Amino acid sequence: MPNTSSAPIVVIAPDSFKGSLSAEQVAQSIATGILRARSDATIRICAMADGGEGTLDAMLTRGGERRMLTVRGAAGPAREAATGLLADGSAIIETAEVVGITDPVGMGVPVEKRGTRGVGEAIRSLLDAGVRRFFVALGGSSTNDGGAGLLVGLGLKLFDAQGHELDATPEQLAQLARVDASGLDARLREATFVGMSDVDNPLTGDHGATAVFGPQKGVQPEQVGAIDAALARFADLVEPAMNRVARNQPGAGAAGGLGFALHLLGADFEPGAEVVAREVGLDAALQGANWLITGEGRSDVQTLHGKAPFIACRHACAAGVPATLLSGAVDSSALPKLAEHFSGCFSPAPGPITLEVAIRDAATLLANEAEQMTRLRYGPR
Repeated sequence: MPNTSSAPIVVIAPDSFKGSLSAEQVAQSIATGILRARSDATIRICAMADGGEGTLDAMLTRGGERRMLTVRGAAGPAREAATGLLADGSAIIETAEVVGITDPVGMGVPVEKRGTRGVGEAIRSLLDAGVRRFFVALGGSSTNDGGAGLLVGLGLKLFDAQGHELDATPEQLAQLARVDASGLDARLREATFVGMSDVDNPLTGDHGATAVFGPQKGVQPEQVGAIDAALARFADLVEPAMNRVARNQPGAGAAGGLGFALHLLGADFEPGAEVVAREVGLDAALQGANWLITGEGRSDVQTLHGKAPFIACRHACAAGVPATLLSGAVDSSALPKLAEHFSGCFSPAPGPITLEVAIRDAATLLANEAEQMTRLRYGPR
C-alpha cells in the first residue's frame, strides 16, 4: 500500500532538457505535478548539470551573479558569453558559452580554423575582477586546438620558424616552431582551477582528443593524423616552456584538448556532475527526504557513465533515499541496466508524439507524469 502516513519530502534534481527546458524549469514542472497529488509535500529543488550546457545556470541557482563578457568566439569574431560569479567569490566558465558546438558562427568555419582564445580572455577578464578560483565546465566545445587558444588568451605566444606570430588554431599549430611563455599573466600563480569533466582521455594518440572526439566537431577521417600531430608538436614545445608534463594526464583530451591547457595551469579535475552536486547542496537536501526524482532529455546506457541523473541517484542511494528517473525519453534497450539503480524509469510522453510537440509541451507533460508518479507512490492525500 502507498505510504500516506506522513507528508512526503521530495528532492527534485534533474539536468536540463536540452532544446526545451532548463534544469530549474524541469524541476518546477515536476514540482507542480507532485503538489497536485500531494499538496502537503515538501519540495527541495537542486538543479543539476554534468559540465556541459546548463552548468552555469545550475551553479548560479544557489546564489551569485551572471556576468556577460565580450570575448573571441571559436571562429574569431567577438561574441557575448555568459559567465558566473558565485557567492563564495569563485567563478564558473561554461566552455559551451564561449566556443560551443551549437554556435552557428563558430561551426561555420572548418574545425582546423577554430580556437579557444575566448576562454582565456574570459579568465583574464575575471582575473581583472579579482577572481582567483575558477570552475571550467568542459562539455560541448566545438574546438580541437589542444587548449593553445586558452593559453594565448592568457599571454602565451606562438611563433613559426621565421619568427612570425601564429594564431592558436590547429591549422597554424602545424607550423609551430617556438613557444614563449614569459608573457603569461602573472596572476595565474595565485589562481586555482577545477576542470569539470568526466572524460579521462589523453591529449593525443588513438584515445586522444582528435581521434575520439574530433569527428563530432567536424574533423574528417583524413585530417585526424595531421591535427593530432599538430597537437603533439604543441605539447612538445609548451610543456618545457611551462615546466609541466600534462599530455597524458586524465582529462587532457577533454574539450578538444582544453583539458591539457588546464592541466598546464595546475588544475584539479572532477566529474562535472559531482561538482554541481556539491555546489548546489544535494547531500544536505537529501537529509530526511524519502524520494528523489531526477532526469534528463534522453536517458540511455551513457547515463550511467557520470551523467547528472546517475550522480544524483548515487548520492540518493548513499543517503538511503530511493531515486526515480523521469526523462524526456528513455531508451528501452537500456532499461535493464538503468533499473539496477533507479526505482522506476519514466517518460512523460502520453503516446506517440512528434519531437516538436514534446519540446513545446514539455512542462505540461512533465507535470502530468509527476502527478501520476506521486499518486502511485504515496496515494491520494
